Amino acid sequence: MLKTLTKVAATAAFLIAPMAAWADGHQEFTIRATANSNENDEDYDGLIVFKNYVEAASNGKIGVEIFMGTQLCANGAECLEGVAEGSIDVYISTSGGAAGIFPYVQVLDLPYLMANDRVAEEVLTGDFTRKMRDMALETSDGAIRLMTIGNTGGWRNFANTKRRVQGPADMEGLKIRTVVADLPQELVRALGASPTPIPWPELFTSFQTGVVEGSKNGITDIMGMKFPDAGLQYVTLDGHAYMGALWWMSNENFMAMPEDMRRVVVDGFSQLQQATFASPKRKSIDAYAAFVEGGGDLYVPTPDEKAAFAAAAEPVQAWFRDNVDGGSEILDALIAAVGEAEAGLNAGYERDLN
Repeated sequence: MLKTLTKVAATAAFLIAPMAAWADGHQEFTIRATANSNENDEDYDGLIVFKNYVEAASNGKIGVEIFMGTQLCANGAECLEGVAEGSIDVYISTSGGAAGIFPYVQVLDLPYLMANDRVAEEVLTGDFTRKMRDMALETSDGAIRLMTIGNTGGWRNFANTKRRVQGPADMEGLKIRTVVADLPQELVRALGASPTPIPWPELFTSFQTGVVEGSKNGITDIMGMKFPDAGLQYVTLDGHAYMGALWWMSNENFMAMPEDMRRVVVDGFSQLQQATFASPKRKSIDAYAAFVEGGGDLYVPTPDEKAAFAAAAEPVQAWFRDNVDGGSEILDALIAAVGEAEAGLNAGYERDLN
């Protein structure tokens, strides 16, 4: 019996091990990938899946080197410049981090357009992402290629140090931390609060001192940064924006590979995307539990309250169309993709529920 189990275990280990570990070792291409985060982040989970798949499926012809933090570059603009120059092969940004070069990617931050994970994942695995890729290639003169859009932290929700927020009226007067980008500031204003741009590393102290009273973050970021210790005790699960992760690649370096290797890389990004879709779901369970156990107030808006948030935020769409280059084009594409996704899911419900 022991001999049988040992043989089974050895076989399983052999099958699980990356193929590159026992390939002929003739590496022909190296992909240098970076994320300005750490090994506890969903970005790292995705990169590990990508590395394992690409090295295995290419039979060792492609090697993937992962650089977390600021080893290769310090911020979105610097990292994307490295991608354009080809010194960095792969970089992951938020929409805010890429907005300085590709302003229309902020469409992902427009509130209340995608209702849930199933809709968002259906949209981001389809032609909407290819549309954004085409626009980015044109904007960057063919230098920067959008490979996929995953997730980095679940959904953005409003959180604050002062009171439970059940509707837009409860946002009145709150000082809400935003990034420097215009769109999130417009959203906060539309809901009656005061946007206050604060660098991420300064946010904990800003909560403690009252410089800001709230933020719009996912629960894993809130708990990972220990914001409840700084007084953040109220979270409203309004789910106003999906925390999209934009995975960029040097187009020159991608196209330098033969087609069969490009296919491996494309499939690798599909694997990465699925991993980043799944990772925040698992991590958020423990994060929400820890928030409540620590005395946090977690509020789920009713459908009517959620509709009131959406109605108050609707002017932000008009602002986006009028003020962002390519805004109308990409927003129309997103609205169409959401409609198609919802129609497909509803057809599935008809079959699954009856």
